[in-house]
Amino acid sequence: MTESPVLALEHARISYWTRAGEVNVVPDLSFEITPGEALGLVGESGCGKSTVALAVVRYLGRSGRLVSGRILVEGRDVASLGAAELRALRGRRVAMVYQDPMASLNPVMTVGQQLMEVPMLHEGLSAAAARERALAMLDEVKLLDGERMLARYPHQLSGGQQQRIVIAMALIAEPALLIMDEPTTGLDVTVEASVLDLVRELRRRHQTAVLFISHNLGTVVRVCDRIGVMYAGELVEEGTIRQVFTNPRHPYTRGLLDCLPALGRDKHQAPLVPIPGQVAPALARPVGCAFAPR
Repeated sequence: MTESPVLALEHARISYWTRAGEVNVVPDLSFEITPGEALGLVGESGCGKSTVALAVVRYLGRSGRLVSGRILVEGRDVASLGAAELRALRGRRVAMVYQDPMASLNPVMTVGQQLMEVPMLHEGLSAAAARERALAMLDEVKLLDGERMLARYPHQLSGGQQQRIVIAMALIAEPALLIMDEPTTGLDVTVEASVLDLVRELRRRHQTAVLFISHNLGTVVRVCDRIGVMYAGELVEEGTIRQVFTNPRHPYTRGLLDCLPALGRDKHQAPLVPIPGQVAPALARPVGCAFAPR
């Protein structure tokens, strides 16, 4: 029996309004993520990845909106939710992790206060019960000496510790969907690897659906089951990691893979092959395939 998707986009058209008129950032996007599955959205900056993430929780701001199509979270149409339902969705059923952990943490609140606030707000737990949940979550994200960690402030933590705290905050309410937007940007390679391994372990343990957004194919391979390649707001290719990496069908996907450095080979033997040309402006996209001019 096929599982019902946690997240489903059905022909979603997302636009922003500027002085120049409507800027159609995402013309027509459809995909699904089931419980415990991780989908990686990859593509260069400006292709619409983060816009998709913001649209899922209706964080597009006054100038942006879902023009047509549907975004469903656990079968519920996000566009039709009232204010109270939307607050319950954010943080409780859908959680987000951004690329800069310090921007997500309150510098004047301790780690314990910030972790405990989530279950107290969304589930009505007592302070004592929320503290126990926070300590358990710190253990899950492999941060030692939980009692001492709860008393610390964000500036007293390393970058890797800060990101683990943000992940703990995102998962402490046991959301159905975790959205991660470039979560390891700025971390060194070894810390990045440990954080990615942690994400993979936790989403399998909790059966959390993950939308993982990145421009780095290597990070997507480490975390995700499937990959979606976006170009100019369009999903030009989607498949399992093995399918896309061993048999890419779209020329843009092949171009991305050609840009990857080959380990163990001299740079003169395996030079990087850039993709010629540049992305057409959103207000001047060609008819048909947006990649055709390149």
